[in-house]
Formats: sequence, C-alpha cells, structure tokens
Amino acid sequence: HNGLTAEAAVEKVQSDTKARMMRLTDPYLRERMHDFDDLANRLLRQLTGFSGRAFDEGFPTDAIILARAMGAAELLDYPRASLRGLVLEDGAVTSHVVIVARAMGIPVVGQAAGVVALAENGDPIIIDGDDGQIHLRPVLDLQKAYEEKVRLRARRQEQFKALRDVEPVTKDGKRISLQMNAGLLVDLPQLAESGADGIGLFRTELQFMIASTMPKLEEQESFYRNVIKQAAGRPVTFRTLDIGGDKVVSYFRAQEEENPALGWRAIRLSLDRPGLLRTQLRALLRAAAGAELKMMLPMVTEVSEIHAVRELMQKEVQHLSKFGHSLPRKLQFGAMLEVPALMWQLDELMAEVDFVSVGSNDLFQFTMAADRGNARVSDRFDNLGKPFLRILRDIARAGERNKTVVTLCGEMAGKPLSAMALLGVGFRSVSMSPTSIGPVKAMLLGLDIDQLSAELNAALDDIRSSESIRTLLVRFAEANNIPV
Repeated sequence: HNGLTAEAAVEKVQSDTKARMMRLTDPYLRERMHDFDDLANRLLRQLTGFSGRAFDEGFPTDAIILARAMGAAELLDYPRASLRGLVLEDGAVTSHVVIVARAMGIPVVGQAAGVVALAENGDPIIIDGDDGQIHLRPVLDLQKAYEEKVRLRARRQEQFKALRDVEPVTKDGKRISLQMNAGLLVDLPQLAESGADGIGLFRTELQFMIASTMPKLEEQESFYRNVIKQAAGRPVTFRTLDIGGDKVVSYFRAQEEENPALGWRAIRLSLDRPGLLRTQLRALLRAAAGAELKMMLPMVTEVSEIHAVRELMQKEVQHLSKFGHSLPRKLQFGAMLEVPALMWQLDELMAEVDFVSVGSNDLFQFTMAADRGNARVSDRFDNLGKPFLRILRDIARAGERNKTVVTLCGEMAGKPLSAMALLGVGFRSVSMSPTSIGPVKAMLLGLDIDQLSAELNAALDDIRSSESIRTLLVRFAEANNIPV
C-alpha cells in the first residue's frame, strides 16, 4: 500500500515490530522477538531469491555457528555433518534450541554476551560444552591444553562404548532401564550405538517444526513407520504434538498471549483442534499396525483431558477397523507429568494410564515459577534441592503404590550426579540424550541404590539440616568411587 517493494515492506514491518517489542518489560515476550526475526529473515531470503536455508552454498566443514539467538527450526537447516558446535549470546540450558542441539550431539554454549561482535568469519575458536566456556582466537598453549583434554575425552568415550552391551545393573542387583530421547530420523542410528533400551521420548513436533507446510496424514504415517522400523524391535514412546509456547511452527497462526508457557500449547491446543490430533492419532495407529504402540500426552493438567483423548482414540480405532486397516497388536497409553496440579491427582492419574513420564524441565520451571528460557532465573534454583526431590520421590512412590511404570525424561536424567539422585528417590527408568547413556551407565554400575536411598531419604526428611543434597551426593560418590 505504501509503494514499497515486497522486500522493503517486510523489512519495514520487521524493524517497526522490533522497535515495539524492545520497549516491552516482560522478558518472555521480549525473547519472542528472536522467533519473529527468524521468520522475517526466512521470508526475506525467499523474496530476494536466495536459498531458503540459513546459510549460503559451500558451508565449511568443522564449522561452529555464532549467533545472538536461534530457533530450533533454523538449527535444523544446517548440514549436521559439518556442524561442530553452537554459541549463542542468549540461550538458557533448558531452552529448546539447546535441547535439540544436544540431542543431535552438538556442543552448545549459551549466554555468551557480545561474542558475535567480537568474532569474524574464519576465526579459530574453542568451545567447551561441558564447562560452558569459549576461547576466541586461543593462544597456542591453550590449544595444546584442549587437544589433551579432547584426547582424554576420546579415551573416556571408548570406555563408555565398551559398556554399550553391558547390562545396566546396579551394584546391589537392580536393573535400570536407560532410554534415549529423539525426534528426527537422524537420531535413530544412535539407538544401537548408545546401547539404549529404547526411545523413552520421541518428540513428534520436530517433524512439524522443520516442515514448510503442515505434514499430511500419509507423510506422518510414513515417518512414524520408518521410526518404528529403524528401532528394530526396541520400544518407542511417541509424544503427541507439543507446540506452542516457545515452540514456533511458522505455518500455524498462534494467538498472542501474555504468558505463552502457561497458555495455549501442547494437549490444550490439540484438544481445541481435534482434527489435528485425530490426524496424528490415525497416523500413529496405521504406522504401528501389527506392532506395539506407546504414546503419551504432553502437559496434562487434569485427568479429564486423558478421557477426552481416549474418546478420540476410540473413534479412530473404530474408523480404521471399519475400513479394514490393521491395528497395533498392543497399545500403551501414557501421560507426561509436567504440571504441578497432577501432584494432587496422582492415584487417579495412575489408574487411567499404563505409564507416566515426568517431564523434569517443565515440572521444575512450573514448580519454582522460574522461566527456563529466561537466563536471569533459569539457574536460580537447584533441581537437586529438597523441594523438587521430594516431589519426584512422591511421584515414584505413587507409581510403586499403583503398580504403574514411572519414567523421567529431561536434562536431569542425562547427568550422572542428578541421575544418581533419581535412582535414590525411586526411579528405575530414565530417558536422556544418547551421548549421556555411557556416563550414566558407568555411574550406576558402581552404585548401591539401597545404601544411597537410606542416606538420601534421611536427608530429605530432615527439616533441620542445612547441608545441600548436592553436597551429600558428591560426598557419597567420592566415598564409594562412583564416577559422576
């Protein structure tokens, strides 16, 4: 209308909107500016005739990306084989781009303020994803020190690889199920390489996030069937579509919300768009014909939501049976426990489902009222503190009381020290990134769970002690030569 070219019009709207968003005081809404920029830049690349990808042709090998911010979908544009690391000026440990990067085996360092302005293309850089450090244009002595660290790490990885076929049984004879998180077909080869028992969390939304249009029924069915086939008999737990909040899908018009993390997302969105959910349920049922299907619902708040999905599932079963389609030989139905309200519905929940999976990242952020995408508060509270471990213990005990399988998928499960705490409060199944399975297995092989549980439960019940649980766990590991 103003006589600008399409490109100039997009750029003007982008600039005007950024100016308005930068004046906002709400940190969550200001963070969404990065999602808006991502979409605007993609549109500009299309309009100017460049590739829709976030990089030009001839992407260098052994590359490390430096960016102010990045969405998970943009990360997936880059060629995985050439990508060695990611450095973000923003990006908390539990933000989704960081979780996706780690799931792909890419080291990430976040909250590196000012790094983009300091770096030039072609600069040598060392990033330490374990310690969260970066070294731009490092001196020779530092390079040599890190080369030695890499060699040491490689030796440790070989030791972990040697444990691949070793049964994950603790020192006192308890069999622990170690599963991996996934979301893309490129993740599947790591199932055998890591020695995981199965896939404890398959994030189906990643297929939607990397697509330019809504995946059709046939596309979803083919994708899920391929996942089941490549799993080669190992169980796969599919989580239904979990979009909304900070998981942006470019072709889905989301409503403007003051608190998106607490808003229209996950199962809430799916129940309000039953056509979207029924299409996914039908695709899963058809893909798992003759096999076992395990599926779970994200962000359940009330047991009534499970009833509503079961009704939709039953309609899809009837529809497929009517038209002669084969069905799964067994269906296991589960729910994710991420919303604290379920803590007062535990027995009702356990009676309704075959298994419960604790989403520790969201459960922690909602329990502590600490936005996991906000760097100022995301690390303010300790997930190994007494309040949160008591919650996890109550969940594990409810599972045991109701004879319902309880597992946990989240960042806690992938760190040996916090995984040790999970085993101590009663969990016997955990799901993590594939690269974490080796270190966690090495930890549990030397662990006497009964001994740990006695000390840990006594500390959790002691309301007078000021010693942190993290300190107790470190001391226990050192006293018993447990690698954490």
